[in-house]
Amino acid sequence: MITLTLPDGATRQFDEPLDGLTFATSISKSLSKKALAIKLDGELVDLATRIEKDANIAVITADDDEGVELMRHDCAHVMAEAVQELFPGTQVTIGPVIENGFFYDFARDTPFSLDDLEIIEKRMHEIVARNEPITREVWARDEAIAHFNEIGEAYKAEIIASIPEGEDVSIYRQGAWKDLCRGPHLPSTGKLGKAFKLTKLAGAYWRGDSKNEMLQRIYGTCWGHEKDLKNYLHMVEEAEKRDHRKIGREMDLFHLQEEAQGSVFWHPKGYVIWQALEQYMRRRLSSHDYEEVKTPQVLDSRFWEQSGHWDKFRENMFVVPDEVPTAEDGQQIISPDAHLMALKPMNCPAHVQIFKQGIKSYRDLPIRMAEFGCCHRNEPHGALHGLMRVRQMTQDDAHIFCREDQIIAEAVDFCALVRQVYDDLGFTDVSVKLALRPDNRAGSDEVWDRAENGLREALSAAGLAWDELPGEGAFYGPKIEYHLRDSIGRTWQCATLQLDFVLPERLDATYIGEDGDKHRPVMLHRAVLGTLERFIGIMIESYAGKLPLWLSPEQVIVCPITTEADDYAHQVAAALSAQGVRVRADTRNEKINYKVREHSVAKVPVILAVGMREAEGRTVSMRRLGSNDQTVQALDEVVEAIKAEATPPDLRP
Repeated sequence: MITLTLPDGATRQFDEPLDGLTFATSISKSLSKKALAIKLDGELVDLATRIEKDANIAVITADDDEGVELMRHDCAHVMAEAVQELFPGTQVTIGPVIENGFFYDFARDTPFSLDDLEIIEKRMHEIVARNEPITREVWARDEAIAHFNEIGEAYKAEIIASIPEGEDVSIYRQGAWKDLCRGPHLPSTGKLGKAFKLTKLAGAYWRGDSKNEMLQRIYGTCWGHEKDLKNYLHMVEEAEKRDHRKIGREMDLFHLQEEAQGSVFWHPKGYVIWQALEQYMRRRLSSHDYEEVKTPQVLDSRFWEQSGHWDKFRENMFVVPDEVPTAEDGQQIISPDAHLMALKPMNCPAHVQIFKQGIKSYRDLPIRMAEFGCCHRNEPHGALHGLMRVRQMTQDDAHIFCREDQIIAEAVDFCALVRQVYDDLGFTDVSVKLALRPDNRAGSDEVWDRAENGLREALSAAGLAWDELPGEGAFYGPKIEYHLRDSIGRTWQCATLQLDFVLPERLDATYIGEDGDKHRPVMLHRAVLGTLERFIGIMIESYAGKLPLWLSPEQVIVCPITTEADDYAHQVAAALSAQGVRVRADTRNEKINYKVREHSVAKVPVILAVGMREAEGRTVSMRRLGSNDQTVQALDEVVEAIKAEATPPDLRP
């Protein structure tokens, strides 16, 4: 007798072994039609898998996240089959699932074109319509190497050759086509449906190494249902319209250029947004009793060795020699024995050094130390993306040094601060994750147990629900992550709180306890916005450039309808400026419609048109960004209303 337990606790018993499809059929015929795979004791396996003993079981469909991921995996295989049918001689390499889709890398002398994508996608639909059965075979490693070499698949043979000798390999067939793959897979190509689309082309080095040959990468997206694909493509279209780089040019906020890879040139208008956000955060931090500090940009490698970053993070650090470079032509600029330093990739070790100055008592704790610290990380060129992924970044960083019995109170206060800030900035759809110990980490399992449980208790005390992310913590501690959803449904990981027992130990930070002995403080690493660059990019895209009035670089433009009204336009601007509003009178000799159109493209929130009639009545004609309506109002009323709206949220009555 075999007993199978469903997710809801219900059980079903069978007299003899059965496969996943038979099990799904035993529940209902409709479920058997929707079934894509099964999950046995937590492991996702093929629907054809034979069940021979008691187990926990779940039937996976296109309604499940795991089912969608499985479909994306199969979609990559179907794409590879289509490519090799259409373009004989093309070699397949690797084709993993990624967020929202998949890609496959191909070796081919002739580059693919965008027109080719349409042809490939059409063939993919034909393969789905064939409903080719997908079956698993187990081959001897050496047999598989010989076979793939024989059919001209040198890359695939190289992958198999990296598998230890004596191990068998898993091969999946779909129709006449086959590929090396661990699986699992759908039972047939027909189960894939129609909810997929090829999206773009790119280049990629074999095994990600620039020394290797360049391959061609085809990206695609795949979803469980056609409506999900439609919604995703709409979101992508909206995202392209909202691209912060495009809007940044239109609003004249910033630019990037080749000579400063991953660093931002902030223009006056963009820097106004930066300063407004930084000043707002500074006030919020002050109200939560943070003290601001400033630490060096370059620190000795011995310092980073002690902190653990030299071992765990060096590949992402900019390393600089601690010697004067030679100016002689033809000579080596830096000697081989130059001592090394590094630009700081983060602020935390430097903050520990400030904490260590002088003797700290348990009565001094908690110490909340904040810094708008400029950090540098050596991100690969291909990973850089406008403001979202940079090499030079400024974090709204802070570290809290506290006793272990203060962790929960400090974490609860942090959660309240995050909620306050995100509400002010217009992000109300926020989820919380708990990132747990990674494989590459410092500290013992006992220390990690304490840290992870401490954050769980803190989240419970703050009254928050959360999901857990195994393996996603920092190398020195677990972290709470805040994921905010923007106006078109994308999620962004921003605020973090990391609990760290390791760094105070490595850097020998102590305080004198109530017992008169030395103790290690707990270190809480936290950021609310994350980096100012990225958060500004997120806000630009979420608001499509139409920022809240208090953050807009130009809040009001006053446009005279005729030159006779220029003096009154300046008077209106002066009245608003006196109330702290960022305002400008546009007295150029241009038609009013031209001015309105130009300032609307630049996303100015309020345009005030004035003519002689308005001058005589001390009124203005007000037009809001995104609206075609105009309202005539008394100047004094408009000044008061705009003043109130332009006041940062934390300074409003």
